Amino acid sequence: MVSPANGRAARVLQITDPHLMADTAGSLLGVRTRDSLEAVVQCARNQYGNPDLLLATGDLAQDASETAYHEFARQVSVFGCQGSWVAGNHDDSELLTEIAQHYRAAGRHMLVGQWQVIMLDSAVKGQVHGYLDPGELAFLEEALAAHPERPALVSLHHHPIELETEWMNPIGLTNREEFWRIIDRSENVRGVLWGHIHQDLDLYRGDVRLLATPSTCIQFEAGSTEFSVERQAPGFRWLDLGSDGSIDTGVVRAKDFQYDLDTDSSGY
Repeated sequence: MVSPANGRAARVLQITDPHLMADTAGSLLGVRTRDSLEAVVQCARNQYGNPDLLLATGDLAQDASETAYHEFARQVSVFGCQGSWVAGNHDDSELLTEIAQHYRAAGRHMLVGQWQVIMLDSAVKGQVHGYLDPGELAFLEEALAAHPERPALVSLHHHPIELETEWMNPIGLTNREEFWRIIDRSENVRGVLWGHIHQDLDLYRGDVRLLATPSTCIQFEAGSTEFSVERQAPGFRWLDLGSDGSIDTGVVRAKDFQYDLDTDSSGY
C-alpha cells in the first residue's frame, strides 16, 4: 500500500488494547469496552478527521471472538483510511488475520508518505508474553532492506524493553535481544511503537524513539510492582511522520468518558 501525503507529514493514528467482547455489554474492571472504544474513536475523529493510516496494535478482543473483531471494524470504519491490525495476547492471530483481510487491514508493510511502517505479530498462542519467531524476524529484516532510503516505524503488541512497572516485565517480548540486533543495524529505523502496557511512554534508545500508548479501556498504574490500575481516561496516539524522518507525536484522552473503575481487582 502506498499512501501519498502530498508533501505534508503523514498522519498515523494508533488505537490499541480495546479488549472488545461478543457481549454488547461486556466490561473490563467496570469499563464497558465497546463504549470506551466508541468514545476514543469519536474523540480521534473529531480532532483529526481522516488519517493516512490507522494502526491497531493488539488485544482488539478480550474473548478472541469473531463478533468482537467485526465490532472493531465497524467502529474504526469512520476514519475511511487504510488500516493494519496485529494480534495481542488476548487475540486469536489466525482469526484476526482472516477478518482483517476482509476489511483490507491485514497488510503489515505499508508505505505512507516518505515513510515505511512495519507491523509485527508478537503474539504466542495461549501465552501472555510475546515472542517474534524466526519468520517474523526475517520479515522485519527483509522489509527494512527493501526500502533502506525510507525512514521506518516498527510496531508490535508487546513491549521490547524493561519497564519500571515491574509486574509487566515477564510478559513483554521475550526475545528482545534478537529484535534489537536487527533494529540496531538498520540505520533507517526512527521509531518503535507498541501497546500491551496500557500506559503512555515516550523514550529514546539512542536515536530511536520508543513509544507506548494508553488502552482504549482500562489503564495500568505506571511504576507499580504488582497489578494495579489507575483512574486515567482511555486514549489513543497520533503520529505525524515528517518527510525529514522526524516524528511528532502525542497522546489524547477521551476525558469526557464516564466510567466506574474497579480498582480492587488483582488481574483482568
